[in-house]
Amino acid sequence: MERREQAVVRVPSLDGVTRERFLRDVYPRREPVVLKGMELGPCTTKWTVDYLSEAAGSKEVKIHVSAVPQMDFLSKNFVYRTLPFDVFVRRAAEVKHEDYFLSEDEKYYLRSVGEDVRKDVADIRKQFPGLAEDVQIPEYFEKEQFFSSVFRISSAGLQLWTHYDVMDNFLIQVTGRKRVVLYSPRDVPYLYLSGTKSEVLDIDNPDFEKYPLFVKAKRYQCYLEAGDVLFIPAMWFHNVISEEFGVALNVFWKHLPAECYDKSDTYGNKDPTAASRAIQILDRALKTLEELPAEYRDFYARRMVLRIQEKAYTNDYG
Repeated sequence: MERREQAVVRVPSLDGVTRERFLRDVYPRREPVVLKGMELGPCTTKWTVDYLSEAAGSKEVKIHVSAVPQMDFLSKNFVYRTLPFDVFVRRAAEVKHEDYFLSEDEKYYLRSVGEDVRKDVADIRKQFPGLAEDVQIPEYFEKEQFFSSVFRISSAGLQLWTHYDVMDNFLIQVTGRKRVVLYSPRDVPYLYLSGTKSEVLDIDNPDFEKYPLFVKAKRYQCYLEAGDVLFIPAMWFHNVISEEFGVALNVFWKHLPAECYDKSDTYGNKDPTAASRAIQILDRALKTLEELPAEYRDFYARRMVLRIQEKAYTNDYG
């Protein structure tokens, strides 16, 4: 049987990139890059399990708990549970658990949220002020562009689903090691989307019978060590596996003018308002085509695709 594999591209790494160089040489390219040698503050050495437990104490946190390493947001193969932060951190650092919800080798994942998830964004300075003092966030954007700072903790072996965000962000790996696989926005036809997420859960051993086009997606890959910062441009799909227990911080900022974003979006993953309106209009157009016989529906749908390509595709992008 013919073996099919995706083309693989290594995400480039750059050392000691200043704000000026990032904005001049890196940011305009709109491609992921690993930034090394950044000044992040004492967090990279201080944030041990013991220190985290003491610094954040017994504050209750809502976490994802999964009996399997590959978490799937579409099928919801995990449960939400609440634990005191210090208990959660120690459990997340374990391989086998004496106390557990689902199984002795269950995986844990914390994605910090605002105090009122419907109104407030995640901000480490508000949710974990003691820990925030240890972090020096690379402010390679204007202060008014800042959207959120998301504190994350993952068990070793945990793999998150492939998805995209609508804002630019820095993934700051504070402790532990991660593998990150990314796909260009241009490869969206091959990723079998459901909303902002790909249906292809196992990207390392994909079912090409079920997802035959997935092989055409070009795979960008990197490994993040403690102290590394990955720039993920908006709309770049990413799949993250924690090879070790680790702590990370995502910093999101608004690449577009503020009025382009959905004001009710506290996660940074709702499509821009103009895109949402366009998709709604398209859905209504497709519903209208259902009034025609199949032969006519096919013909006019193809014409619509050609018109979209002619009017909206950008040839020099990506």
